Amino acid sequence: MQKLFNHKNDKLIFILVTMFLNFLGFSIIIPILPFLIQEFVPNTNSLAIYVGIVFSTYALCQFLAAPGLGALSDLWGRRPILLISLLGSIVGYLFLALGGSFWMILVGRIIDGFTGGNISTVYAYLADITDPKERSKYYGMVGAAGGFGFMVGPAIGGILGAAHLTLPLFLAAGITLLNMIWGYFVLPESLKDEHKLKKFEIKYLNPLGHLFDLFSIEILAKLFSVSLIFFFAFNAIYGITSVFSKNVLGWGTTGIGIMLFVVGVIDIFSQGFLIRKMIPIFGEIKLSIMGLILAAFGVALVATTSITLSEMVFYIGFIILNIGDGLLEPSVSGLIANSVGPKMQGRVQGANQSVQAVARILGPLFAAWAYGIWKGLPFASGSIFFIISVAILFLAIPAIKNHKVKDAFAKS
Repeated sequence: MQKLFNHKNDKLIFILVTMFLNFLGFSIIIPILPFLIQEFVPNTNSLAIYVGIVFSTYALCQFLAAPGLGALSDLWGRRPILLISLLGSIVGYLFLALGGSFWMILVGRIIDGFTGGNISTVYAYLADITDPKERSKYYGMVGAAGGFGFMVGPAIGGILGAAHLTLPLFLAAGITLLNMIWGYFVLPESLKDEHKLKKFEIKYLNPLGHLFDLFSIEILAKLFSVSLIFFFAFNAIYGITSVFSKNVLGWGTTGIGIMLFVVGVIDIFSQGFLIRKMIPIFGEIKLSIMGLILAAFGVALVATTSITLSEMVFYIGFIILNIGDGLLEPSVSGLIANSVGPKMQGRVQGANQSVQAVARILGPLFAAWAYGIWKGLPFASGSIFFIISVAILFLAIPAIKNHKVKDAFAKS
């Protein structure tokens, strides 16, 4: 069966499917989570806080685990880490489905979070098998696969969740199990022996120490800062969207699922098609700035719906937001990957996921707090944070243009 994966395109198929299932599993939970939790919540006013705690706990576990998983993928290779992370997701879904209490839901997200290193490992795997000049294009393809998962997941979650809240979770566990079995038999290792980490140090398990080391590299410090601020705002927005849709617009699981289905369609368009056409014309830096500006405008529109209650404006705002996100994410990921040599891809991608995990920890908690002040505040403040990211990216342009991958990185 290994012969099935002799070519880069064959490997890419598995990576695309894995990314699709990753986002399908994550997004399938979004429309059902408020309804899954509400029976364990003292009152309706506390629902946003409890949903925020679940999202943030998952992200905290990812933050703690991502650097170590990234370093282990540099040491052992990408394949075993991918398979371990898929197994963790399966167990996490089953805990959510079988739990019957808020604490069991939390345990399920903790397990999934601690083993949730497959995004960083996917990006490291792609960096292993692609030319640096083509990475943003391939990251766009992977992003589109994730967008497709994000499109299908909420629709499945909303429709099946209307029949029974646990059905989507069992489905996610079953599909992920099939993917893990497929990968076990057919996925080859991408990291060459000469590029593997020769010595594993305990400091690689320290998420803060690992981040501080990489933040000492000027270009990474600026790019990680952009990533941190953007994903903080982005996760604040999505951390509160299902609660906002339920309480303000009066939507059920199906309505939330359909809206997120539309968002997934936009992700596929922007990351699967639009960015491949625009990268050769504008390059990663301009597309990143363009994406942030579009995201800021889109989420500002969403904020107005807390007053107008206009579902059309709500949809238009999210469409613009996700076009911007689709331009930004592959572009920034390409810039980060091209900043280091092959021996550091796992650690750098793990650090990037740690940065995003910090954002996923703080973003939903901030959104829950801001929502209590004014229901549109999580969205309005998101627009401001996106503009701050634009300013940092402008300041980073000289460092990006002058940067070369140094031998010191390759020898690390």
